[in-house]
This record gives sequence, C-alpha cells and structure tokens, in this order.
Amino acid sequence: MSSSFAWDEPEGLAARGTLIVLAGRGEHGGVYERFGRRLAFDAYRVRALGDPSADPTVLDEAAKLLADESLPGPKVLVGSDTGALYAAQLAAERGAGVDALILAGLPTSPWTSGSWEAEAEARTGCPTHQGRLTNDPDFRRDALAVLPDLQLADVDVPVLALHGKDDAVSPVDEALRAYGEVPTVLFNGGRHDVLNDALHRTAAATVVLFLERLRLSPELTPIAEERA
Repeated sequence: MSSSFAWDEPEGLAARGTLIVLAGRGEHGGVYERFGRRLAFDAYRVRALGDPSADPTVLDEAAKLLADESLPGPKVLVGSDTGALYAAQLAAERGAGVDALILAGLPTSPWTSGSWEAEAEARTGCPTHQGRLTNDPDFRRDALAVLPDLQLADVDVPVLALHGKDDAVSPVDEALRAYGEVPTVLFNGGRHDVLNDALHRTAAATVVLFLERLRLSPELTPIAEERA
C-alpha cells in the first residue's frame, strides 16, 4: 500500500476540515509537504497519498480516509494532474462521503519532454520545487508520457479548478474544454504543478477561500468564476 503523509492543525486550534490529496503521475504524497503545511497552518488537516495511476491501492486508502469518522468535515478531495481525474471518479462513486472537489492541472494528453531538465521546467517554475523533484529518489521521471483512459466524471458537489496559463503539459485551452462548466482559476505564468509552482502561496490562498466559503454553505456562489 502507498505511503500516506499527514499534516495536522496547530495545537490548541479546532480542525476546520480534512483535505485528501491524490498525487499526479510520477509523484508521491510527500511532494505536497509545502501545500500540506500551509493548509494545516490554517487549521485544515491534510492527508496526501500517492499516484493512483501507478498504485490502485491509493483509491482504497482514500476511501478509508473518507470513511474515517475521526477526521473532521467537510472532507475535500484534492487531485493534481491525473490525481484530479481519479479524485472526480472517487467523488462520483462516494456520493455523500465527499463534500467538495479541488482539481489542479487537469491533464489532456500524454506528454514527453526528451530530457529531465525540460520536464522539470514544464512541471514548475519554482526553483525550490524543481530542486526537490530533481533530488527525490521516490519521484518517477517521464511518467507524464502515459495518460490513463479516464474521463472527468460529473459530480454533485462544489468543485474548484486551478490551472496555470503557461501549462505546457496540459495547454490551457484544451484544459478549459475538459473542465467544462467547472469554476476555474487561471494563474498567469503558472505551469503544470500549480499547487507546487512559483505561485504556490496564491494557489493555497485560493484553496482556503474556497474552503471557508464551503464551511459557511455549499450553496453559496462559488468563490471562483472568472477564467481570464
């Protein structure tokens, strides 16, 4: 079974909800440490899992977390790259077990770079994250060349999409067609790994705004509607 990484709210604060992260191609849950720590600072519990396209047990592990009554609601599935496709699939299957969905860098086709340097540049413009991936023995290079035959499922819960306008792996025009009517925030200069990109603080803040509105009422107007 894949490893799960956990970040909890600061001592003395009540948890405001739980985020379950499904990693993208080549990644593992530890890649989302910076995102997890930032959301935990705002009193959200974060559980980050691996790449479901490489390890199907990740989906079983996510389902167990959704059913874990010790984890506070609302429970939100967060998927990056192909993790977004699997998160939507799980949300469609789980129904009431998922309170909302966050999609980041939805993939549209297989992608190859020819070199690790080109892949790292396409994934993120953040030098810190580029260095982390380069030196991570558990990260799988060239995984973007394979895309599972999986379509974005329709769900009945609030959804927020985040996408980089300079995403070379999943070009924004193609991605917007795939997102359909999903409220989408576009990041100027953003690349594929939008949660770990140079604008990661802005991405995390956008997620928090969505979560805070979700806590008030899932029926409120989505926090993000403009695509340009």
